[in-house]
Amino acid sequence: MLTPLLLAAALQADPTTNLRPDLGWMSGYWLSCEPGREVSETWTDPRLNLMLGTSLTVRGGRAGWELSRIAPVDPTPAAPLAYFAHPEGQAATTFPVIASGPTRVVFEQAADDDFPKRVVYEREGDVLNARIEGVMDGQERIIRWRFQKAELNARCPS
Repeated sequence: MLTPLLLAAALQADPTTNLRPDLGWMSGYWLSCEPGREVSETWTDPRLNLMLGTSLTVRGGRAGWELSRIAPVDPTPAAPLAYFAHPEGQAATTFPVIASGPTRVVFEQAADDDFPKRVVYEREGDVLNARIEGVMDGQERIIRWRFQKAELNARCPS
């Protein structure tokens, strides 16, 4: 079985990867309810190669947020799409598409020393799996979320 990093590397080498995939399958309101952590993520439907996303995490009496967009990396017609992450108002980090499929997309930034290195989304029915991957303090690290499709502004049960 391939590890996530080897799988991403294998997909990156695939010349048939669509670097401007239709990511409409990501759109909607998604909710992850884990003990002690509630995460909601919302994605607009793609319009002219632009999707906007918001994420709100509530844990331990603290709220964290991120604004995101998926858009071409530059204005040229063939430019690949990229994930632009703005966690809590910080400057954007850019993760260009390196692999895609009908319900899967992998974004990876160029910097080798930043965490996360990779952002992955995969949809299975009404479940959107997301993860970030990379090296932190010399150790491989993966953080995962399992989102359920939900009504806008739904909350986790108390």
